Amino acid sequence: MHKAPMTNPDIFDRALRAKRRDRMMARFAEHDFLYRMMLDELLDRLGDVQRELKEVLVIGCPDGSARAALEAMGKSVVCADPGFAAAKAQGGVQADEDALPFADESFDLVIACGTLDSVNDLPGALILMRRILRPDGLMLAAFAGAGSLQLLRAALMTGEGDRAGQHIHPQVDVRSAGDLLARAGFTMPVADGEVLTVRYGDILRLMRDLRGMGAGNVLASRPPALRRDVLIGATEHFAAAADIDGRTAEQMAVIYLSGWKADPSQAQPARRGSATVSLAEALKPKH
Repeated sequence: MHKAPMTNPDIFDRALRAKRRDRMMARFAEHDFLYRMMLDELLDRLGDVQRELKEVLVIGCPDGSARAALEAMGKSVVCADPGFAAAKAQGGVQADEDALPFADESFDLVIACGTLDSVNDLPGALILMRRILRPDGLMLAAFAGAGSLQLLRAALMTGEGDRAGQHIHPQVDVRSAGDLLARAGFTMPVADGEVLTVRYGDILRLMRDLRGMGAGNVLASRPPALRRDVLIGATEHFAAAADIDGRTAEQMAVIYLSGWKADPSQAQPARRGSATVSLAEALKPKH
């Protein structure tokens, strides 16, 4: 008798994730500051690339800005999004990043903006993105990482006391993201990050922003609903961290990834022992 293969349970609820992204569409422009920052940075980095990279897959399409910017560069763009409405609005494909339905070597460039923080299988998603790239193709990604929403996390834990639930998603740090990038088989992998500080008059406005950008809790194991007394306690904790003007500074840490699909034309590290001048000789003072 054969046993069924073991599979890891999903961390995130895929259906709820799609529903939350669909729900954000109507008023996304009011809460798009984090997406805008990430997309602008990815496009700036793309501007430094000398290769043409004509055919592009964009993963994460809450509006048409990524498509418009890339088409203005003369590129052909296909959109994919975990949400049905977002994908449909861009004439694209609804898909999770760890289950991309594209053939191997379909694109020259893959850009994933703002979604990889809530994908169930991040290593698998990176492997799939590498597979659908053509040789010497480029992957660029940006997503919220470790260090994000520390004040909100602390406020909710304080409000719930001994009954604290997990309301903030588990987060990947820069070093781990870089390791995953290399393990996925990308060449010249780079992982770095920056921190965005946003100041809020109250915790409820922060929560509205998170819902409005589709970044609410989509964990498969749902935490208990926030009771009124919990919200009061969290609000007080958040307000206690305010500056003199009454506004509290919350941080959102963004991770940026880039990596190339291997190709013989890429520069290769020198073969070990192939140097023609010894280090001792190179360091001798010149007369």
